Order: sequence, then structure tokens, then C-alpha cells
Amino acid sequence: MNTDHKKIARTPEDAHLQAPRKSIFFVFWHDFKKNTTAVAGMLIFLVFFVIAVTGVILTTGTDPVLDPSLIRLQEKLRPPLSQPLVEDLSPDEIPKMGIYVLGTDELGRDVFARMLQGAWVSLTVGFVAVGISVIIGIILGGWAGYYGNHKITLGHVLGVVSIVLGTVWLFRNQPFAGILFFSAGVLLAGYIRKARKKFMGISSRKNLLFFPVLSMDALVTGLIDIMLCFPSFFLILTVVAILPSSIYNIMIIIGLTSWMGTARFVRAEFLALREMDFITASRALGMSDRRIIFLHMIPNAIAPVLVSATIGIATAILTEAGLSFLGFGVPPPHATWGNILSNGKNFLFDAPWLTFVPGIAILIVVLAFNLFGEGLRDALNPKLRERL
Repeated sequence: MNTDHKKIARTPEDAHLQAPRKSIFFVFWHDFKKNTTAVAGMLIFLVFFVIAVTGVILTTGTDPVLDPSLIRLQEKLRPPLSQPLVEDLSPDEIPKMGIYVLGTDELGRDVFARMLQGAWVSLTVGFVAVGISVIIGIILGGWAGYYGNHKITLGHVLGVVSIVLGTVWLFRNQPFAGILFFSAGVLLAGYIRKARKKFMGISSRKNLLFFPVLSMDALVTGLIDIMLCFPSFFLILTVVAILPSSIYNIMIIIGLTSWMGTARFVRAEFLALREMDFITASRALGMSDRRIIFLHMIPNAIAPVLVSATIGIATAILTEAGLSFLGFGVPPPHATWGNILSNGKNFLFDAPWLTFVPGIAILIVVLAFNLFGEGLRDALNPKLRERL
């Protein structure tokens, strides 16, 4: 039986007839755009980003186009879309747009200009705070996931305690004690690093400095549990009340108190990845731990971190707004949505736009980030998305 007619010749000319290979981004976008709420959240985020960048351009400088701090007492509590009383204003006080788009507050300041400035503050606080929390979470979660079985010795504990005590003494303006404790901690850490191989296996018998206290995984997970026991907002509120009021302190404090979720995600991913065949093959080929972590582990564990970071930006914006509403947030002259909302609570019936405008803006932006993050989670999770 002749079967030549059933054979298909594979020639270079037939290569274009094969199905094109779909990229990872194409698969992700194909699944992501099916979620209309997630796409809407992404579009709102892009609009918010453009507004924030436009706001910082229009409201900064020695002669800004829109001055959020310009006081016009004769124009206080004007409703949105109202015309300015030109005869009562100097040429410099007349709004550049010729209209109060969102009205004025109790000091006659343009609410639209203040909302633009507040958008940039909220965006900056959100991204910087989440950046700090993601870096800390990846480092601690990676340590717990990859080096979880490594033991922390008594020498490690004494070295860290000595360095911390030295730092405290330095901040208390006692340089002699500070330098002494800090140097002792550094020298002890160097000694342990050099002598660890020498005492490997018989360390606890030959040298008490190498007596195992607990594992790296137990330390990190214990630290995460301790941090989760504290109400985050009240912890942030307490620290902010002690430290000087500053936008940089706000970003750092929010970042230092919101890394636990990222650390748990990274730890779980590292625990699953370190036992896979391609990691075992990388070790067999002689790759260093650093190359394995940065070339294989982190790229494969970054998907849940992106989802956590996106939702974390919304949480950071909401936290900053809450702190500003209570008077512990970004100090004047910076305008934030939280302090605009706080100022408006005294004029809820006389000037409701001072409450509704920033409140609705916070609601829309936070909801958009949450929807965007949920869409990323569904599209990046192979167990939830539909295969092409």
C-alpha cells in the first residue's frame, strides 16, 4: 500500500505554516483582558498616574500655574464651577483657568490645585512605601525559603545584639560605648564567618559561639508572626507621633510595617522552587547560591509579589490618607487628600464638596488598585486562568 500521499514534506517554505509560538506576555494579556473590571482598574490607574504627574508639573516651582497654597479669604467656601469675583482679587489671585473647578476651602485656596498636589503625594507615598516593603519582604522571605534549614548560632545572636547596642549608644551621643559595642559585634561576625567551616559538625562541643539556637526559617516566621500581632495602623500612628512629621518618615514607616505579606509569599514560593529539578541541576552544575537565587528563584517567584505590591499601593495610599486625616500625616504646606478631607469635616453642611471630592477620589483610586491587583492575580496564576 502506497502511503506517500499521507506524508507531508517539511521544507523551509512550510515553516510559516506552523502555528506561531505565543509569548508569555501575549498569554498574560489574553487572560487579563477577559476581566473587564481589572482592565477598568488598570485604566483608572493610568489616568491617576497621568493626573499625578501633571499635578506635580502644574503645582511646583517658584511661579506655579496652579498655586495650591494661595490664600484668598474673600473667596472662601466657593462652590465648584463658580466664577471668581474679579473685582475683589488682584491679578495674581485670579485663577489661571478662570473658574474654581472644585471650589475653594475655608481659606479660599483652590481645591482643584490642592487635589492635583495631593495626587502626586499619594502616588509617591504608595510607590516608595511599597518599594521598601517589597525589598524587605524579598530579602527576609528569600532567606527563610532558601536558607531555612541553616542554624543561627549563639555567636550570631551575640553579634547582632552587640551591633544593636552600639547603634543605640551612638544615637544617645555616647560615642565611646557605641563604637566599642559596634566594633565588637563586627569583629565577632567576622570571626564566625571565617571559623565556621573549622568548627563544622563539632561546633557546639568545641566552641559555644557555634551552639545552634534556632533556624533561619524559625527566626523569620517568628518575626512575621510578631509583626502581625500588632495592629499595623496603631503601630504606625505611635511611631509617627514620636518621630518628626515628614513625608519621608511616613513612607519609611509604612514600608517598614507592611512587608510581612510579601515575605510570606516569597518564602512559600522559594520553599516550592528549591526542591524542583532545575534548581537541583543548577547546583549540580556548580552554580553559586547567589546566581541560583537571582537567575532562577526570584524571577519564578515574582508573580505573587507583583500582585501583593499592587494591592499594597492601595493600602499605603489609604494609610497615608488616614494619618493625614488625624493630623499625623504629611505636614503643611503639602496638600494631601487626607488633610483636605480633614479640613472639610468642619464644613460638612456648608461646603460638602470639601468632603465628597477627596473622599470619592480615595475610593476610586483604592478600588482601582484592588481590582487591578485581583486581575493580575488571576492572570498570573496558572491554576486560575484558562489555558489557550
